[in-house]
Amino acid sequence: MSSAPTRRQRRFLERYGPWAVVTGASSGIGRALAVALAEAGLNLVLVARDRPRLETLAASLMATHGVQVQVIAVDLARDDHLWTIRRLTDPLDVGLLVASAGFGSAGPFLDADIASETGMLMVNGRAVLQACHHFGRRFRERGRGGLVLLSSIAAFQGMPYAAHYAATKAYVQTLAEALHEELRADGVDVLAAAPGPTHSGFAARAGMALGMALEPEAIAPVILAALGRQVTVLPGALSKLLSWPLVPLPRWARVSIMGSVMQGMALH
Repeated sequence: MSSAPTRRQRRFLERYGPWAVVTGASSGIGRALAVALAEAGLNLVLVARDRPRLETLAASLMATHGVQVQVIAVDLARDDHLWTIRRLTDPLDVGLLVASAGFGSAGPFLDADIASETGMLMVNGRAVLQACHHFGRRFRERGRGGLVLLSSIAAFQGMPYAAHYAATKAYVQTLAEALHEELRADGVDVLAAAPGPTHSGFAARAGMALGMALEPEAIAPVILAALGRQVTVLPGALSKLLSWPLVPLPRWARVSIMGSVMQGMALH
């Protein structure tokens, strides 16, 4: 069992507990956020496609932190994914949604597989939309709660050679910014987390070669600490290093620079 929660952890539990839903929880940032939430004492519903990995993580979190954990193995690209999630979560007192599921691609847009790109739109866009609408209504009714949406440093300008991925993250970023303003009077905190390159299964699936990259376990606490305090967090020094120097530049210049970076990272 974990030690007694700190005052910060108790406040977090009181505002966002007792249950949190984490999508993309089987690996990467989603997994690290699930671990950090369990450390804070929240019960968890873990959502991803890989049931064995979810069940292994659930067993570890229950044994280590004494929290309740349930798993939902579902592909968020499916039309019925929200119904599958609701079937388990509607009876629970959920106070936090962490929408960290997502994937990307790299390379020339016209060479991409359109079926895969459409699936990306469903996972990175539609699933976030539907989850925010459903859980946001629940949180508004209960008068407290939080939405954490995984954006990216790719969200702040067009990105040649990751054109569609950057577009999906721009959607997530602007949605989070607007919901932050709309829902704060209702007691619902909304945060966009915009990390830079991160060690996970993301790069391999996207067809990218990473040089420097963030560790999910290092940035998860930074993301959670920003909830209720910021609109957007750039977790980790690398995220800031790759973003801040571009801020003074005109948008066309940022697009050109990021395109050169992505062209060098793409494996195809």
